[in-house]
Amino acid sequence: MFGCLVAGRLVQAAPQQVAEDKFVFDLPDYENINHVVVFMLGTVPFPEGMGGSVYFCYPDQSGMAVWQLLGFVTNEKPSAIFKISGLKSGKGSQHPFGAMNLPQTPTVAQIGISVELLENLAQQTPVANAAVSSVDSFTEFTQKMLDNFYNFASSFAVTQAQMTPNPSEAFIPANVVLKWYENFQRRLTQNPFFWKT
Repeated sequence: MFGCLVAGRLVQAAPQQVAEDKFVFDLPDYENINHVVVFMLGTVPFPEGMGGSVYFCYPDQSGMAVWQLLGFVTNEKPSAIFKISGLKSGKGSQHPFGAMNLPQTPTVAQIGISVELLENLAQQTPVANAAVSSVDSFTEFTQKMLDNFYNFASSFAVTQAQMTPNPSEAFIPANVVLKWYENFQRRLTQNPFFWKT
């Protein structure tokens, strides 16, 4: 039903079922993992009204399991990428794997998937650092960068009457900067990745 992928490693498509509604993948040498992808294989969908909470578990310095909620997968959102590199020193959160006493090895972490009601998934709050940046945050950054550049350049605008001739300086008319700004915004709105071509 589920798969797990770490860059540079083979896909894991056979999680260990630790309860009727709970599954875990082992992640050996987890300290060298930055991102993990959890996905549905497409062979068995979740039952109607159900989804899967995805947790990251690592052993703390005393060997105790620390579980952190990463997010979820559902029939409508069958895969997700999570950043786990910054989570290895954070606090644990409430989780459904507590009474299971899953074996912990110092260099092995786990990804846990708990099948739950969609209403319960909507009420859970994943750890903040697990989300991988999306196009929306990139677009937001680019928009703020454009605004900052335009405001900065405009703050130096002078009229022709205020200009002092200086042969060693080049001047760019403010309307040229404004035209570039508007064109860049339009292109970014149409295709956030236009700059890659």
